[in-house]
Amino acid sequence: MNYFSSDFKLGILGGGQLGKMLLFDTRKFDIQTYVLDPSDEAPCKIACNHFFQGDLMDFDTVYNFGKKVDVLTFEIELVNLEALEKLEAEGLKVYPSPKTLRGIQNKGRQKDFYAENNIPTAPYQRFENLEGLKSKVTSSEIVMPFVWKCTEFGYDGNGVKIVRQIADLDSLPNVECIAEEMIPFKNELAVIVCRNPSGEIKTYPVVEMEFHPEANQVEYVICPARIDDAVAEKARAIALNVSQNFNHVGLLAVEMFQTVDDEVIVNEVAPRPHNSGHYSIEASYTSQFENHLRAILDLPLGNTDSKVAGIMVNLVGAEGFSGNVVYQNIEKILAWDGVTPHIYGKKQTRPFRKMGHVTIANENMAEARRIAQEVKNTIRVISS
Repeated sequence: MNYFSSDFKLGILGGGQLGKMLLFDTRKFDIQTYVLDPSDEAPCKIACNHFFQGDLMDFDTVYNFGKKVDVLTFEIELVNLEALEKLEAEGLKVYPSPKTLRGIQNKGRQKDFYAENNIPTAPYQRFENLEGLKSKVTSSEIVMPFVWKCTEFGYDGNGVKIVRQIADLDSLPNVECIAEEMIPFKNELAVIVCRNPSGEIKTYPVVEMEFHPEANQVEYVICPARIDDAVAEKARAIALNVSQNFNHVGLLAVEMFQTVDDEVIVNEVAPRPHNSGHYSIEASYTSQFENHLRAILDLPLGNTDSKVAGIMVNLVGAEGFSGNVVYQNIEKILAWDGVTPHIYGKKQTRPFRKMGHVTIANENMAEARRIAQEVKNTIRVISS
């Protein structure tokens, strides 16, 4: 099929920053794009060919949107699965497939998948509601501290809490959830795997993630991870195994823990471009977004190696500020070599909302990390 400068139509469910960055590559290749998002102010709106406003969880909205395009992908997991399944049954190419998404969308099913396929992960128990969990904690069948996760609708640290005492349970919603054993770990790692329908598969280098202690959001992504080669090889092998078991097409971001004993266990996955791969726009030969596009169109995958060390700094709304966004001191960081800001296009800021990111590309990892700290200390996302 001729994708370039043609009548071919690529549909994207979700119009947030991930879609906006994907659209950079569709525009580079002159591929026609249709985007569906609930917000009329979605970041994708300025860069796609055709924008539609609608509910991603509504069957008719998603189904009717899918009938307009030739290939359908998504940049957010919270979409109507039944509509995707019907579209696929009628012959539409949907990547990643609804079957893959069904195994990932619910974190309880996702954990069961790891257990069934002998993929290393933290021990856990599933509960239909909070009351079931409380009874197990009260009877000491679950030992504190543990990690509570809601099985659906969690994102960016929302829907995850460390339970250290009985009173912590009182603030949790009464929803389906899992209780996961807390595993002592040295590092949080991630590997992005890209795979096309023909079976070509590649992994990006292992990255290391540093998290904000309160918001449970990634503050820095460091590539390559500062770990032993043996641990890196183990992480990439596990990520490939996860990918092959899910039989996904497109990108799969596999988040992992490196334990104190240098074992590697899977935390969770995302079947789309991912925050842990944003550094690749400047630091890799082929960005994660271009490779997602290549994969879903069954084109040859690009080189996933890094050209230089890359560190990403997340830009999130500063505490105490809500309203029209202002990027304070952005002109200062623009003057520094190897520093590239990405502004997502969200007009309103609020505390810890993801508003953009900054990539630092440098041949020297220590220097890149130093500059990243300077960036973090200099630019602030506030309101007017």
